[in-house]
Amino acid sequence: RHALHAPPLSATLEVNGEVSADVATPAFGTPIRLTATEKARTVTSLCTSGTLCTVSRAEGVEGAPFGSHVDYVLDDDGSPILLMNKMSLHTKNILEAQQAEGEGGGSALVTLFTQILSGKKDGQDSARCSVTGRIEVMDEEKEDMAAIKMRYSIEHSYADQVVESPFFSFYRLVPEKIYYVGGFGVSSTWVVPEEYRSASPDILARESAAIVAKLNAQHRDDLTLVARHLLGAAGLESVRVTAVDRLGIDLRVTERGDPGQSRGGGRRKPLVTDEFRIGFRIPVISVEDAKSEVLKVFQEAWEKSQGYIWDEDDDLPGSNVPILKVAEDGLG
Repeated sequence: RHALHAPPLSATLEVNGEVSADVATPAFGTPIRLTATEKARTVTSLCTSGTLCTVSRAEGVEGAPFGSHVDYVLDDDGSPILLMNKMSLHTKNILEAQQAEGEGGGSALVTLFTQILSGKKDGQDSARCSVTGRIEVMDEEKEDMAAIKMRYSIEHSYADQVVESPFFSFYRLVPEKIYYVGGFGVSSTWVVPEEYRSASPDILARESAAIVAKLNAQHRDDLTLVARHLLGAAGLESVRVTAVDRLGIDLRVTERGDPGQSRGGGRRKPLVTDEFRIGFRIPVISVEDAKSEVLKVFQEAWEKSQGYIWDEDDDLPGSNVPILKVAEDGLG
């Protein structure tokens, strides 16, 4: 028999501002969580616009942060490609900063902030990424320019109207530092640019929001069984899926806590909320594969709730489902 919670291998995760032990690969031998690098590449690939942060050169606000909404696509290395007007303030800020840097003053670094739109009121609950680096104008003779123009025009329909204008040029943001945030109080880390360039976005990224919405709307009873019988949430108040990818699903579980106890010696709190990861036993390559793996977890939770025990040689229902607690309520 396998333990319900697999023993951890070494890894770290920042939770609520503190670095603590985490389990990225359980003893089952296969990863059940995307790496932070893969998650960052997924965010930048899924998004097509963001906030470009430059340093203002305008009179009266010199040196102040200046944010502009910009559209972009990624090149094959994951570098954001922007189509910018030479007359735009952010373009002027960049060009003047580059000139000043070349003369030995200031820095020409910029940051592109991009965030997955979840449709929720609480935007802090969504994954986001900050890509910091230097902007360089793209050479029209570059081998990938034709592909970039086509990619940009497909993603942003207005581009055909301005792409040949002398006032517009394509610019490449070459990442030097990348910061990934998984959501509110979940995880945050710096990503190595070289690893980011070779990483692949998650194959379920474009369908994951719809899958999450359907699970939460149509499978509440199944999720309740999972929380109570696989995650041990005896005092369950609520459970919902927060994310799904090719390696598993994330659940947020809220329980009614013991009024006589508090975690970490802090103030008492009647409700505690924890984050769990339930891994797929095989990596999925399609939406149908993901549905199949989720239904297997639901089935085992139901079997355990009914007290089913099969042949002596079989594992007990739910006993070999990979499960991690990835974040704990530190305010209770």
